[in-house]
Amino acid sequence: MNLIQIIGFQGLAQAAPAGAPAQEGPGGMSILLMYGLLLVGMYFLLFAPQRKRQKELEKLQSSLAVGDLVIAAGGIYGKVVSVKDDRITLELESGRMAVHKSSVMGKAEDAAKAVQS
Repeated sequence: MNLIQIIGFQGLAQAAPAGAPAQEGPGGMSILLMYGLLLVGMYFLLFAPQRKRQKELEKLQSSLAVGDLVIAAGGIYGKVVSVKDDRITLELESGRMAVHKSSVMGKAEDAAKAVQS
Protein backbone atom coordinates (compact mmCIF):
# COMPACT_ATOMS: atom_id res chain seq x y z
CA MET A 1 0.00 0.00 0.00
CA ASN A 2 1.38 3.38 -0.83
CA LEU A 3 1.41 6.38 1.46
CA ILE A 4 -1.45 8.20 -0.26
CA GLN A 5 -3.80 5.24 0.17
CA ILE A 6 -2.85 4.90 3.85
CA ILE A 7 -3.52 8.57 4.53
CA GLY A 8 -6.82 8.42 2.61
CA PHE A 9 -8.03 5.35 4.53
CA GLN A 10 -7.12 6.96 7.86
CA GLY A 11 -9.05 10.07 6.92
CA LEU A 12 -12.12 8.00 5.99
CA ALA A 13 -11.85 5.94 9.15
CA GLN A 14 -11.74 9.05 11.32
CA ALA A 15 -14.68 10.74 9.57
CA ALA A 16 -17.83 10.87 11.66
CA PRO A 17 -21.04 9.21 10.40
CA ALA A 18 -23.59 11.51 8.76
CA GLY A 19 -25.98 11.65 11.73
CA ALA A 20 -23.40 11.91 14.50
CA PRO A 21 -22.40 15.26 15.99
CA ALA A 22 -19.02 16.58 14.86
CA GLN A 23 -16.27 15.85 17.36
CA GLU A 24 -13.31 18.15 17.72
CA GLY A 25 -10.03 16.28 17.48
CA PRO A 26 -6.54 17.60 17.83
CA GLY A 27 -6.55 20.84 15.92
CA GLY A 28 -4.21 21.95 13.20
CA MET A 29 -2.67 24.47 15.58
CA SER A 30 -1.03 21.74 17.66
CA ILE A 31 0.57 20.28 14.54
CA LEU A 32 1.79 23.72 13.48
CA LEU A 33 3.15 24.30 16.97
CA MET A 34 4.96 20.96 16.84
CA TYR A 35 6.53 21.82 13.46
CA GLY A 36 7.49 25.26 14.76
CA LEU A 37 9.23 23.74 17.77
CA LEU A 38 11.00 21.29 15.47
CA LEU A 39 12.29 24.14 13.29
CA VAL A 40 13.44 26.14 16.31
CA GLY A 41 15.25 23.08 17.65
CA MET A 42 16.93 22.47 14.29
CA TYR A 43 18.06 26.10 14.20
CA PHE A 44 19.71 25.91 17.62
CA LEU A 45 21.25 22.48 17.01
CA LEU A 46 22.44 22.90 13.41
CA PHE A 47 22.45 26.40 12.02
CA ALA A 48 23.49 28.57 14.98
CA PRO A 49 26.73 26.65 15.78
CA GLN A 50 27.70 26.59 12.09
CA ARG A 51 27.17 30.33 11.79
CA LYS A 52 29.23 30.89 14.94
CA ARG A 53 32.12 28.82 13.53
CA GLN A 54 31.90 30.72 10.23
CA LYS A 55 32.11 34.09 12.00
CA GLU A 56 35.13 32.93 14.03
CA LEU A 57 36.87 31.74 10.85
CA GLU A 58 36.16 35.05 9.08
CA LYS A 59 37.52 36.93 12.10
CA LEU A 60 40.68 34.79 12.05
CA GLN A 61 41.16 35.31 8.32
CA SER A 62 40.73 39.07 8.59
CA SER A 63 43.15 39.34 11.51
CA LEU A 64 46.08 37.53 9.87
CA ALA A 65 49.39 39.28 10.40
CA VAL A 66 52.95 38.81 9.21
CA GLY A 67 54.70 36.15 11.29
CA ASP A 68 51.62 34.06 12.11
CA LEU A 69 51.95 30.29 11.73
CA VAL A 70 48.87 29.04 9.89
CA ILE A 71 47.30 25.91 8.41
CA ALA A 72 45.92 26.19 4.88
CA ALA A 73 42.95 24.18 3.58
CA GLY A 74 45.11 21.42 2.08
CA GLY A 75 46.89 20.80 5.38
CA ILE A 76 49.83 23.03 4.42
CA TYR A 77 51.66 24.60 7.36
CA GLY A 78 53.37 27.90 6.73
CA LYS A 79 54.42 31.23 8.13
CA VAL A 80 52.70 34.38 6.83
CA VAL A 81 55.25 36.54 5.00
CA SER A 82 52.97 39.15 3.45
CA VAL A 83 49.30 40.07 3.54
CA LYS A 84 47.57 41.83 0.65
CA ASP A 85 43.87 42.48 -0.04
CA ASP A 86 42.61 38.94 -0.55
CA ARG A 87 45.88 37.06 -0.80
CA ILE A 88 48.60 36.03 1.61
CA THR A 89 52.08 34.67 0.97
CA LEU A 90 53.19 31.70 3.06
CA GLU A 91 56.77 30.68 3.65
CA LEU A 92 57.13 26.91 3.55
CA GLU A 93 60.11 24.66 4.14
CA SER A 94 60.64 24.40 0.39
CA GLY A 95 59.84 27.94 -0.74
CA ARG A 96 56.95 30.37 -0.81
CA MET A 97 53.33 30.03 -1.83
CA ALA A 98 50.63 32.63 -2.44
CA VAL A 99 47.13 31.58 -1.36
CA HIS A 100 43.73 33.22 -0.97
CA LYS A 101 42.83 34.31 2.56
CA SER A 102 39.81 32.03 2.59
CA SER A 103 42.05 28.97 2.33
CA VAL A 104 43.46 29.60 5.82
CA MET A 105 41.66 27.25 8.22
CA GLY A 106 43.41 28.08 11.48
CA LYS A 107 46.56 29.04 13.29
CA ALA A 108 49.19 26.38 13.80
CA GLU A 109 49.57 27.25 17.49
CA ASP A 110 45.90 26.46 18.08
CA ALA A 111 46.28 23.05 16.43
CA ALA A 112 49.39 22.26 18.49
CA LYS A 113 47.56 23.17 21.71
CA ALA A 114 44.61 20.96 20.77
CA VAL A 115 46.91 17.98 20.13
CA GLN A 116 48.78 18.47 23.43
CA SER A 117 45.57 18.68 25.48
